[in-house]
Amino acid sequence: MDQRTHEQAELADGHTECAGCGAVAEGTPPTWTLSVENGERRYYCDTCARKHLRAIEGRLDSNWW
Repeated sequence: MDQRTHEQAELADGHTECAGCGAVAEGTPPTWTLSVENGERRYYCDTCARKHLRAIEGRLDSNWW
């Protein structure tokens, strides 16, 4: 899986990109999930977060799922 850095997840124009599907949102939506993997912040949209909820709660890196 393509790993994204903090800077890549939070775009320069104030938008946030989902590390799962690449969806872009204005700002950081309060319903998106933040995961810190290997010291990097990764945001996941509602759809990706629901799809991988068990892995996220189990603290499994996205490379696993």
